[in-house]
This record gives sequence, C-alpha cells and structure tokens, in this order.
Amino acid sequence: MPQSLSKVYIHIIFSTKHRKNLIDEQIENDLYNYIGGICKDLECNPIQVGGHKNHVHLLCLLSRKITQMRLVQEVKQGSSKWIKTMGEQYSDFYWQDGYGAFSVSPKNVDSVIEYIKNQHIHHQKMSFEQEFRKFLRNYGIDFDERYVWD
Repeated sequence: MPQSLSKVYIHIIFSTKHRKNLIDEQIENDLYNYIGGICKDLECNPIQVGGHKNHVHLLCLLSRKITQMRLVQEVKQGSSKWIKTMGEQYSDFYWQDGYGAFSVSPKNVDSVIEYIKNQHIHHQKMSFEQEFRKFLRNYGIDFDERYVWD
C-alpha cells in the first residue's frame, strides 16, 4: 500500500502531582484551550479537552507521525510551563509523572465527549482515584497501586 492511513482516537488522562487541586476556574478554560493548541501543533486533532480540579481528560486523534508518549510529554511539558506564567499561585504546579491512554472506538467518540464535558458533575460522586481505577479495570489493565500515584 503506497499510502499510510490512520484514524486512532485516544483518550488520555493525567493528574496534577499528588492530585493537588490546582486547576481552578481562573485558568481552567484557558488551560484546556492551551492543551488543544499543543495537540493541533503536533497534528493530533483535539476533539475534547476537559477535566476537574486535579486532572485532565484529552480526547484526540493521534497523528501517525507521533507516539502517544511524545504527545503526552509535549502536552504536559508545554502546559506546565504555561501555567507557571499565570501567577504566583501556580509557581509550584507540576503534572504527575505517569498517564493513562485508552483507545476509543469511533462508535463511542460522542459518549467520551459527553463524559469529558460532564467532569464537574461526575466528580461530585467519584474521586479522580476512583475514576482512574475504574478505567484501568474496564480496559483490563493490571496495575499496582504503589506505582499508579505520585
């Protein structure tokens, strides 16, 4: 086949270091837009970016020119630097070292978009830790609690 074709939807989740509630209303929307801009620059079309006080959900199309590890590295590194310029209260902002990346079927894209849009409602009933464990179990990912959180 002379042409490389790809359409891989990926749902990426990562939290602030030690899950500190540092994503406040002052920066929340700008942060999500900034992350979307990083994705666009990397040719990973952002479909929905959202989250809550201590974590981010990113749904995008993974470019065939980049690995998921590099995408996450660029998003976290660029957004962390940007947040630190937004005021003294963000000077100690860091993302956790790890992340979760989950494939999404094209048939489920709309439901993932709605899920991300409703993070504020969703987290009235469930913590980030509970949510992340649920994703790991739903995707059949073996994990050791000692190495999931930092």
